[in-house]
Amino acid sequence: MEFGFGAEDDEFRAEVRAWLSAHGDGERDRRAWERTLGKSGWIGLGWAEGGYGNRTGTLTQQVAWAEEYARSGAPPRSGHIGENLLAPTLIAHGTDEQKARFLPAVAAGDELWCQGYSEPGAGSDLAGVRTAAVWDAGDGSYRISGQKIWTSLAHEADWCFVLARTEAGSRRHHGLSFLLVPMDQPGRIEVRPIRQLTGTSDFNEVFFDGARARGEHLVGGEGAGWGVAMSLLGFERGVSTLAQQIGFAGELGRVIEAAVASGAVLDPVVRDRLVRQWAELRAMRWNALRTLGRAGDAGAPSVAKLLWGGWHQRLGELATQVRGAAAAVGPVDWSPALSYELDVFQHLFLFSRADTIYGGSDQVQRTIIAERVLGLPREPKGVV
Repeated sequence: MEFGFGAEDDEFRAEVRAWLSAHGDGERDRRAWERTLGKSGWIGLGWAEGGYGNRTGTLTQQVAWAEEYARSGAPPRSGHIGENLLAPTLIAHGTDEQKARFLPAVAAGDELWCQGYSEPGAGSDLAGVRTAAVWDAGDGSYRISGQKIWTSLAHEADWCFVLARTEAGSRRHHGLSFLLVPMDQPGRIEVRPIRQLTGTSDFNEVFFDGARARGEHLVGGEGAGWGVAMSLLGFERGVSTLAQQIGFAGELGRVIEAAVASGAVLDPVVRDRLVRQWAELRAMRWNALRTLGRAGDAGAPSVAKLLWGGWHQRLGELATQVRGAAAAVGPVDWSPALSYELDVFQHLFLFSRADTIYGGSDQVQRTIIAERVLGLPREPKGVV
């Protein structure tokens, strides 16, 4: 299909802009904000099914919502993992009972989710998962033991979808299951924040010590977890990529302003880099719009991740270059705890170092494109 906006999309965009203008500045508590969005039906526009308290929108309307949200300066979302990852996965693989139980709570903003995939030693190589889930026939539940890492929003979440090994002795993609696990299990689940270079703790370690997942909260059947997990990752990038690019455009604009203020823009090499960043961002947008209308494009998510990860990392480096020595200094509290605050450019530089690693490293994305899109021979696997 050709992707383009029509008159109805313009009307929808105006409605979104007016609603965000009226509501987006007043609420800063993230959980309360999710409920505000839910009451007006804004959660779940992209779900293939309606009737769970959400309104549904066309693909172009979903893009309009995402772009206007990014422009509005509204509070950061806490519910996007449940809305954009868990919900489409349940719609595709869940039972009617699972959909009825979980989708209305996500649509209302009442339940927040986190993702239990990566582990120490099983990040980019997700098939190396070692977290185990053992069936307990006595109470009809799985007992989960193991560790997950880099878990976004685990400290806020009510639920976690966990990829765990339910077949003892199984290896790689076999014997894995996709389980829905309540986080409120004192003594059985421990969440530890991970302090980053930026001084913040956006990610967490999660330890499971006999945590319970009810049998009816197994998605797709026992042993089918790899297929469900890969299906979920296919939902991870899409409309949200365009909203992300709105944020990128704002960051680039601030870097350009800093280059003008510092005089760095007079350097032809710096000017060339600024123009290149602008041109690459436009190309990313056109690529995202093109691929949104093409169903079944196996390589599109990997191409998108490869493009924006490197672009954003280079922007962080450029933000440091245009400010010169000022980029290296900032207010520091020389207490024993050594706390410090970063300005927006320093935060951009430090956080973007991870862009080519998290969410699938560049090496993994190139392998996916080579093997699944270009049909090149698979990389030989070492003998374990």
